[in-house]
Amino acid sequence: MADFGGTDLDAFRKEARTWLEENFPASLRRDASAVAESEVSGAKATGDVALWKQRMGEKGWGVPTWPTQYGGGGLSRAEARVLAEEMAAIGAPNPIGGMGVIMFGPTLLEYGNEDQLRRHIPPIVKGELRWCQGFSEPGAGSDLAGLQTKAVDMGDHYLVSGSKIWTSGANLADWCFCLVRTDASKKHEGISFILIDMMSPGVETRPIRLINDTTPFCETFFTEVKVPKENLMGPLNGGWTIAKRLLQHERQGISGANATPGQAGPGNVPGPALPELARAYVGVDEDGRLADADLRTRLTRHLMEEKAFALTGRRAAVENRSNSGPSAASSVLKNVGSWVRQERAELAVEILGNQGVGWGGQGFTDDEVGAIKAMLRSKSGTIAGGSQEVQNNIISKRILGLPEVTQAR
Repeated sequence: MADFGGTDLDAFRKEARTWLEENFPASLRRDASAVAESEVSGAKATGDVALWKQRMGEKGWGVPTWPTQYGGGGLSRAEARVLAEEMAAIGAPNPIGGMGVIMFGPTLLEYGNEDQLRRHIPPIVKGELRWCQGFSEPGAGSDLAGLQTKAVDMGDHYLVSGSKIWTSGANLADWCFCLVRTDASKKHEGISFILIDMMSPGVETRPIRLINDTTPFCETFFTEVKVPKENLMGPLNGGWTIAKRLLQHERQGISGANATPGQAGPGNVPGPALPELARAYVGVDEDGRLADADLRTRLTRHLMEEKAFALTGRRAAVENRSNSGPSAASSVLKNVGSWVRQERAELAVEILGNQGVGWGGQGFTDDEVGAIKAMLRSKSGTIAGGSQEVQNNIISKRILGLPEVTQAR
C-alpha cells in the first residue's frame, strides 16, 4: 500500500470517517478534554468517556498498527496516519494511552514470548491496566547500568529487593516493567528485565510532590517481592538490550513527534494555540498583527520550528516503512521535542503576562494556572527519558558515526 494517497487509502479513509461518526460520542465533541483528564487523574472512566474507550479498545484502533491476533488494529502506518487525520478532524482524542501503549507494549511485541503476549497485550489494547517503569534508582540515573535492585533466584521464583525513583504513576499502576540485577559480577550483562505485579506483598510507593504542585512521580520500594519465573522477559541477564530498545520507544513518545490526537503522553503541554492566546491577551494593531513586534517575531520563529519538528517526525516515520518501530533518530526527536515544548510553555506564560504567574484564587482561571504549572513541568523534559547529553552521545555514535572521545590519564 502506498504511503501517500491511492484508492486503497481513500477507501480506508471513508471507512474510518464513517466508523468515527457512528461511534464517537457527541458529548465528547463538546468536551474532549474529559478523556485526557480521566487518563491523568487515574480515576475509572465513566459515562461517554468509558463508552468511547470501550469502543476504541474493541476496534483495536487505540493501537492501530499492533497485530490483530492480540487485539490491535492491524493497520499499516499509512492507514494509521489516515485514522489520526480523521480523528483530528472531528476532535476525537485517543482514549487508549499510557506507558503500556507508548513504551512497554511495543517492546513486549518484539521481545516477549507467546504466553506473555497473550496475557499482557490485550489488556493494554483495551486500556484495562496501567503500567509503570522501574528503571532509575537513587544511585543510578544517567548511569542506568549501575542499578542495584536485585532479583535473587529462589528456584521457582525471584525475590526482588531494592528501590526505584521517578517511577511515573507507580501509585496508580497495576504492573511494573522493571530492570533488576541478576548477576553482581557484571555491569550491563548482569541486568534482567522482569514484570512485577504492583499488588504483590512487599511493594510500596510514595508519591513525590513536584515544584508545579503535582505528584506524577513516585519512590518505589521492593522488599523481598516474590516474582514468578515466567515474568522474566527475554533471556536471563539480557535485560540491557531490551531496555535500550524500550528507551527508543520512550524517547519517541516523549518527543510527541508521532502522537495520536489527544493521546496522553509524558511531557505534553496542554492549552490553546499560541496565536489565539496572544491575540486574546496581547491584542492586535490596526493592521490586525500582534501588537508586540518582538513577541510576534519570536512567536513566528517558534511556530516555524514546531512545524519543522512535526514534519521531521513524519519523515522519520515514512522512512521507516516497516512496523519495526523507532530508530536512533528518536534521540534527535526527543531532544528537539523537549526544546519545542519548553519554548511553547515559556511563550504561553509570557503572553499571559501577570495572569501567567498565578497559583490559584478567583483572579485566575484554571487555564491560566495550568500554564505556569505546565511551564514548570516542561523543564524536566530535557532530563526525562535520558538527558540531552545522553541523547547527544547516542546521536554522535549511532547516527553520525563519530569516534568516542577518551580522556587522557
